[in-house]
Amino acid sequence: MKVQNITDIDAFFKVIDECKGRVELVTGEGDRLNLKSKLSQYVSMANIFSNGEIPELEIVAYEKEDIERLISFMINGGQ
Repeated sequence: MKVQNITDIDAFFKVIDECKGRVELVTGEGDRLNLKSKLSQYVSMANIFSNGEIPELEIVAYEKEDIERLISFMINGGQ
């Protein structure tokens, strides 16, 4: 799924941390980084974070409840 215009990075990672299953960031090269790993979170955000906002990310979640949690974040709390 594509997520866009994330302005509250802390809230975004809190939602990621609450996910039960694996959540991955798909890089422009097609690599997948495990966003449940704090190290991956820091590395991935350092590479794409600019101007206090993340314009668009492609993430993959494998559990239905995690997908719903992420969609809810984008609808209700992502901006």
